Amino acid sequence: MTQKKIPMRQCMGCRERKAKRELIRVVRSPEGIVSLDFKGKAPGRGAYLCPNPDCLKKAIRSKALERNLETAIPQEVLERLSQEMEANHEAERN
Repeated sequence: MTQKKIPMRQCMGCRERKAKRELIRVVRSPEGIVSLDFKGKAPGRGAYLCPNPDCLKKAIRSKALERNLETAIPQEVLERLSQEMEANHEAERN
C-alpha cells in the first residue's frame, strides 16, 4: 500500500519546510482582511508560519508576509496576529 503524500509548506519566518498541519496559515481574504487561519480552510491567499512567535517576528522584520500575501499589512493587524499566536502558543504548552 502506498503512503499518502504529506503536503509541505515553507515557514515565512525560519524558511524551514514542514508538514502543512504543523504550521499556522496567515490568510488574506478576498476582501483584503489579514488574519490567522488555524484550520487552514479559509478562502484567500495564504502564507505559512511555525506556531512559534519568533517566526512571526522574523517574517514581519523581513517583510516576507507582505510579499507573500501581496498586500501591506497594517501595524494593528501585525500586533493582533502576534497576540493570537502568543495565546495559541501558551495554550499548547499547558
